[in-house]
Amino acid sequence: MRTGFPDFRLGSVLATSFTGTLSERHGNAVERIPTPHRLVDWLAVNGLAVDSCTTAQLELARELRESIHAAATAAALQDALPASAVQVINDRSAQGRAAAILTPEGTRRWQLSPATRVEDALGVIAADAISIIAGERDGKLALCASPTCRAAFFDTSQSRTRKWCDMNTCGNRQKKARFNASQRRRSAE
Repeated sequence: MRTGFPDFRLGSVLATSFTGTLSERHGNAVERIPTPHRLVDWLAVNGLAVDSCTTAQLELARELRESIHAAATAAALQDALPASAVQVINDRSAQGRAAAILTPEGTRRWQLSPATRVEDALGVIAADAISIIAGERDGKLALCASPTCRAAFFDTSQSRTRKWCDMNTCGNRQKKARFNASQRRRSAE
């Protein structure tokens, strides 16, 4: 893993974890894949190892990330899906050459084409986005309650009432802000 970059925010859902590579979208945005090498790192951490990445492939990845974010946000708000975002997601899904493989442990793993192209990994991410946006998986799309974040995330909690994309960052930050405001009110009394 290369140093000097912000940590990845990893989740259990590939597509929304990918959109999390740009966080604090409504505050001081944090780009977690600023270079092609950093995208290679993110893909490897998520079981989609590729040999290399070009600047053009990084741009394709960012375009997919923003399209997934736009479509997932619309789905979470129960708005119409943006046609341009749907087109990008569908194009990336169709262009990828990956196969789902069953492991001896009974889990699914993705096997990319022998050339391990970035486009194949993006196809897997796009297919994952399609499954959650289309409502094919158990859970619901929601938006982070943090006003500076507003990341789309896939809520698989039993009650489907999760408020934060990541409790360790957005949730703790908001709880700390409420606590500090409460302390200030008490000291002013």
